[in-house]
Amino acid sequence: MVNDSSSENEEQSSPKTPASSRSSRVGRAALSAIGGAIPFAGGLFSAAAGYWSEQEQEKVNDFLKHWMEMLKEELEEKQRTIVEVMARLDMHDEAIQERIKSSEYQSLVKKTFREWAASESERKRILVRNILANAASSSVTSDDVVRMFLDWMKSFSDMHFEVIGAIYNSDGITRGAMWQKIGRGPVREDSADADLFKLLIRDLSMGSVIRQHREVDYHGNFLNKSVRGRPKRPASSTAKSAFDEEDGYELTALGQQFVHYAMNDLSIRIEYDPTAK
Repeated sequence: MVNDSSSENEEQSSPKTPASSRSSRVGRAALSAIGGAIPFAGGLFSAAAGYWSEQEQEKVNDFLKHWMEMLKEELEEKQRTIVEVMARLDMHDEAIQERIKSSEYQSLVKKTFREWAASESERKRILVRNILANAASSSVTSDDVVRMFLDWMKSFSDMHFEVIGAIYNSDGITRGAMWQKIGRGPVREDSADADLFKLLIRDLSMGSVIRQHREVDYHGNFLNKSVRGRPKRPASSTAKSAFDEEDGYELTALGQQFVHYAMNDLSIRIEYDPTAK
């Protein structure tokens, strides 16, 4: 007959792995995997893994879990983008076949996925997709210019691109009209929104994306602004508004090419289910 008391004693004396220890091992395994995937960070992660194994910090494991999920989601977005690019290309066209196999185009793709954060916004993801698709099927502009467009994806915000869209096909549009066209309401001149809008206009002007509207001659030379015949305005006691209604703006040639590449979506040639695994 089995002695129940001895069995209970054996169960109590047998070692059990605490949940915290199991989670720590999971955390250390994740850290080791990350360290292997990112060579230059391997030493840091190895040291951190040893430290956290002693401290039993559950929050570290939670952080790792969310981080790994974020990286997985970003990778999936990049995969989705390249699939959408390929679905828009005519693979029966020999020129396109040669183009996507070329080292020049592969360099553009590598630059895109190395520098662009897919998780930033869906709007930027679509612009990047359009740039890559148009760069594969069109030779309107050089690869150097396309690289500049990809740099803009990194340095400009969604609101920058809204302003570019507002100016497109509206040569001579004023700042005030731009603000209304992108759907913003009235704000004070000393507000953060007004400062932000002035910064956006300055960024786009300095980046040679937009400029103040100027007349050109037959050969494309810019004409000096004529002040003859203009009525003199009384001096104002206030500074020029961030939402000025006098000076007009237009896209530069570079800005026009950006719209052609980034804001024109090629038609899909292959119908597919993006949710299919």
